[in-house]
Amino acid sequence: MRTRGRLSMGPAGLKYLALIALVLVLAVAAFSVGCGDEETPTTTAAPETTAPVASSTTTAAPVESSTTTAPAETTTTEMAKQELILASTTSTQDSGLFDVLIPAFNELFPFYEVKVIAVGSGEAMKMGETGDADVLLVHSPAAEKTFMENGFGVERKAVMYNDFIIVGPEDDPAKIKGMTSAAEALTAIANAKALYFNRGDKSGTDAKEQTIWKAANLTPSGDWYQVTGQGMGETLTIADQAGGYTLADRATYLSKKDSLALALLVEGDTALFNQYHVITCAKGTNFIGASNFLGWITAANVQANIIGTFGAEKFDQPLFVPNAGQVE
Repeated sequence: MRTRGRLSMGPAGLKYLALIALVLVLAVAAFSVGCGDEETPTTTAAPETTAPVASSTTTAAPVESSTTTAPAETTTTEMAKQELILASTTSTQDSGLFDVLIPAFNELFPFYEVKVIAVGSGEAMKMGETGDADVLLVHSPAAEKTFMENGFGVERKAVMYNDFIIVGPEDDPAKIKGMTSAAEALTAIANAKALYFNRGDKSGTDAKEQTIWKAANLTPSGDWYQVTGQGMGETLTIADQAGGYTLADRATYLSKKDSLALALLVEGDTALFNQYHVITCAKGTNFIGASNFLGWITAANVQANIIGTFGAEKFDQPLFVPNAGQVE
């Protein structure tokens, strides 16, 4: 008999209800977790979507700034320049010619950084042989021909000329002033054992001097004949300070004349002719730049307007005479 209004069940029924309640709790928990998983991507998606936008906006300003900033563009241009090694003579350097030539070359070819190495012609050609120079501007014709014959040079062209002179102290102890033969002048210096300074650096000037001693049938030696091992400007200074004689190119002498007491004593001998050539080097690393320089320095406008006028205003005569295209 059941009691009215009250549910009565045994132990088994109670266990069944407990099981149903547990299932319902687990279902609710599973539903809550599922909803949380759906919300998690939504929560994290916003930062991921927003971050790249903010990042690109942050970096945009510096990009625009560098684009409009002149110094940054200049630095990039300078870094992109190609190095062009020009090995030349100390006499050309000491004359000041490169102070005019290189800026003019860079006006037309701004992408080359020209590095001038001023040594004797012999040393300049050694640099060409080893690939340490791209182009040469030298004045030692016999050695240049050997350089070309041995395959170290690709193209060689005349550029300009001037002449050598013999200078010495005003009192001229060897009495060579006014002589028209360079060989006779050196003979007189040797006979007087007057102090004489030779460069001894295998330069074009040194090579020219040796040909004159050979023409005089003399091999100079003794305390009176001293070797400086220096360039033209330094050798002139040493000779000046010691009161000795030396052979010099006219351009370097004139460019330093105001600081020297040395007098010009011998000039005009055809044996003192001084020819310069430009040579592109076979082993150079910037052959295109070397070819551009050769073509530029032998061009008619450069010959006439730069080389042909250099020094004329200051010395009342050009220091070099252009002669590109002339056959040796």
